[in-house]
Amino acid sequence: MDYQKALEQAILYIEKHLQEDIKVEDVARFAGYSYFHLNRQFNAILGEGVGSYIKKRRLANAAYQLLVTDDKIIDIAVNNNFESAEAFSRAFKTAYKISPLYYRKNRIQTFVSNKQSINHHFMNHLLNHVTVHPQIVEIPEIKVLGYREEIELKPNHIKKLWEKFADLNKQLSCVSDYSRKFGIYESYQEDIHFIANEAMRCWEVVGIEVEHFADVKAPFVSKVLSGGKYAVFTHHGSLETLSETIDYIWGTWLLTTREELDARETFELQDERFLGYTHPDSKMDIYIPIK
Repeated sequence: MDYQKALEQAILYIEKHLQEDIKVEDVARFAGYSYFHLNRQFNAILGEGVGSYIKKRRLANAAYQLLVTDDKIIDIAVNNNFESAEAFSRAFKTAYKISPLYYRKNRIQTFVSNKQSINHHFMNHLLNHVTVHPQIVEIPEIKVLGYREEIELKPNHIKKLWEKFADLNKQLSCVSDYSRKFGIYESYQEDIHFIANEAMRCWEVVGIEVEHFADVKAPFVSKVLSGGKYAVFTHHGSLETLSETIDYIWGTWLLTTREELDARETFELQDERFLGYTHPDSKMDIYIPIK
């Protein structure tokens, strides 16, 4: 069965009827599957059920309208198939952590919950370049010797930071070809919102695992990753598409998981499976702290 084609047809149907009172059974009937079978394929390939996708897309559509129109909040709620302004506000606060009114007044675009429509390209990414269901692991604390810089969360900026560290780490005697490498997002967790049309920025530490810190001198910094429980996603292939993996984690998984985020830092791990920035067979893990 061509599940990808069926799911694409289902998504096209959802997007066309997003502001109507559509039900999962309607989508399944259009795609030619039973309710159970379509929902199972949606969850297996896209990481969430059909009903969840419809709800999150309606919220994202409403959020966009809050920023670009002067329509009343009650009208936006009703137009996006919410029963009342109160029901819309509750759903909005759950996903975006702020009220619709605050969101509009402060022109806040959410990084975590800005869910876009899934197109053919993004579906291919989910199928081939990321594990949509993470592995839950417990790890001990990890010592990292690295370099810190404020960057925009864009693949080319992250790549340049790693290149800068590669030049710097030639000064380090503790580096080996087998050292595990880490990219640590220091201000990722708390900055779940950012102003509309502005680039998301954060402090990142890139570095290598060490057994102990000894006489650390500038521009290097020491960093200890707290041990504990993490949800681990694996990104497959070139890091040029890493932003799409991040979009999935924060825009889909976070909104549907029963796991609760912890205040520890998100980080990336590069080990012997990492074959280079653009290598098609490369693998890199992304660790999301959970309680």
